[in-house]
Formats: sequence, structure tokens, C-alpha cells
Amino acid sequence: MTVIADITLPAASLPVGSVLQSFPEVGIELEGVVPLRESVMPLLWIETSDSEEIRSALGDHPRIDRVSVVMTVESETLFEIQWSSAENELVDALLEADATILAAQGLAESWDFRLRFSTHEELSRFNVALTESGTPVTLRRIHHSPIDEPTASLSPVQRDTLTTAYRSGYFQIPRRISQAALADELGISDSALSQRIRRGVEALIKQAVIAQEQPLR
Repeated sequence: MTVIADITLPAASLPVGSVLQSFPEVGIELEGVVPLRESVMPLLWIETSDSEEIRSALGDHPRIDRVSVVMTVESETLFEIQWSSAENELVDALLEADATILAAQGLAESWDFRLRFSTHEELSRFNVALTESGTPVTLRRIHHSPIDEPTASLSPVQRDTLTTAYRSGYFQIPRRISQAALADELGISDSALSQRIRRGVEALIKQAVIAQEQPLR
């Protein structure tokens, strides 16, 4: 049975958190995260009246390689942030425990996370790694996900298709790439692309939405 843990960490444990301590009025919510072997690439909604000031501050951090604005909706801006491969205790602990970030909300002083682990042993490994590095972990709640079936996880093909579609602007309004052009780029038919996207989105809903039915706080 998959283990879901709700934890709180100091804001300074994340590169983006330490930057945004200078903006105490800003609220942050995780939109999604692209896991890489050596780092993670978060997508963050940040409520701010000056997105350029936030982008500049994030871009000046030595552990952040790249910051780009994806879109702005009213007072909220979606940022894509590429963390550097330099050592970071939180990133290292997440990768070592093979944890998945399901949800995250941050303020100037602290971040609330909902993380998924395959076993209790992985959760314990994550907790020990951060604690030994000097990062205090507040474990607020542990519960179990009903998702055990293999279809709950994205396959490598589905992940690649959805990632390519996202980066090509397929999900933007209006679309920056047509379904036919995206299918050509992937070397598959329109029908195959449609099925991959539909099945990938279904897997993501099983993987994330159901697990987040309880509020993070």
C-alpha cells in the first residue's frame, strides 16, 4: 500500500523558499513537478503584483539555473524553475527515497508538502536523511493511498508524450501546436497520440487527484 505523508519544512530548505523569504506577502502553490535524475523542475503558482521582480530574485539565486514565466492569470503567475544540480538536501532526499511530490504550498517561513512513498521504509529514509542534514521535519499526518494498480503510474511512453506536449504548447489556450503537428514530431498517428494523452491524463488523475482529496492543511 502506497504511503502518503503530510510534512512541514522550513522555507529555507528549498532554493525558491529562501528567495521568497524576502517577500512575506507572497503565497505559493505547486502546480506540478518534473522529476529528473539529478534534480527537479517545479512549476509554481506565485501570487504577486510584480512577476518580474519575483523572476529576477529567483534568477539571482546560485542554486537556480533558469526561471521562466509560463503564464499569468489575474494576480497569479506560473513560473517554471530549473534547479541546479548542485547539492541540495531536500532534492537529494527526495531522489534517494524515490518520493513523489503530490502537492505543496509555501509561505515565507514554511512549506507544507504531501509526498508519496512506495513503503514506510522509504519515508523513514527520507526523514532520516533530512534530519541528519540539519533540516527539521514536522510529520503532520500519514495515510495510505488506495492506488495500488499498475495503471496508476505513468508509463515512460505516456510521460514522454505528455512532457513533449506540454513543452510544445499543446495544452495552452490557444494551442501553440496542433495535434497533427505534435503527432508528426513524435512519429505516431493522430489517433495514437490522442489515446496516449487520454490514458496519460487518466493515470495522472488516479495518481494525484484521488490522493489529494484530503486538504493539505
